[in-house]
Amino acid sequence: MPANGLPANSRSTRSRRTRLARALAAAGTGAAVLALPLIGATTASAATPAATTAATAYPNNLDGWIRQALSVMSQHGIPGSYDGIYRNIMRESSGNPQAINLWDSNAAAGTPSKGLLQVIDPTFAAYHVPGTAYDPYDPVANIVAACNYAADRYGSIDNVFGAY
Repeated sequence: MPANGLPANSRSTRSRRTRLARALAAAGTGAAVLALPLIGATTASAATPAATTAATAYPNNLDGWIRQALSVMSQHGIPGSYDGIYRNIMRESSGNPQAINLWDSNAAAGTPSKGLLQVIDPTFAAYHVPGTAYDPYDPVANIVAACNYAADRYGSIDNVFGAY
């Protein structure tokens, strides 16, 4: 047994851990936190599953609605890009989720276009995506349903450059 009273392999492991801890401290606190499980802090990993399953919070504005819609669309295989959605929203409603068209042929037939992407009720019902609100005025539901329709009819909302 060596002079310090520890078996040789124990001393070597402790020495490596000390060197690793010092290197991580020199690299910065963030690196040390990420490497805690490597040097024996197993309780830090218990919080990982909750952190990764937490829902993403999106701002309640046009940017947030588009980003949330894109997230839902990716889960359902609906194509579309931020730019394509934004361009069509600006043309259809100027970003007003409560927009309603009371003067075109759809309105004259009793089914006015509603919401950010001006979807009529029958189209919304046919292309509604589960997991979104069943409300054509709900910004995310409106975007996702309209993009689902555009994907079916035109391949993607990105291919829509006029009234659809």
